[in-house]
Amino acid sequence: QVQLVESGGGLVQPGGSLRLSCAASGFTFSSYVMNWYRQAPGKERELVAAITSTGGSTNYADSMKGRFTISRDNAKNTVYLQMNSLKPEDTAVYYCNAVHWAMHGSPGYWGQGTQVTVSS
Repeated sequence: QVQLVESGGGLVQPGGSLRLSCAASGFTFSSYVMNWYRQAPGKERELVAAITSTGGSTNYADSMKGRFTISRDNAKNTVYLQMNSLKPEDTAVYYCNAVHWAMHGSPGYWGQGTQVTVSS
């Protein structure tokens, strides 16, 4: 069965850093674009970052540029999100999402999410 399992969330002070991981299984990881989304209470889910199936290209939401970095290790079937200079506005549940590279309109697969809380 398909599984996406996020980890690495937690409580961090403003200006701090966290590194999220998403371990994938049950599908051909190297054929999938990997995305990180987040959702705060009462708000819409939003795309945070995306990386192509080979890791050759990345994209970020404007508010994340220069602070967040997405990467992947296809040998380990894992995608990462390095988050630096965190702000209280970054507080949300962060979700891992996998979409086949040729099916950008598909919802793909989703993980269970990991909580990130940025607070003093």
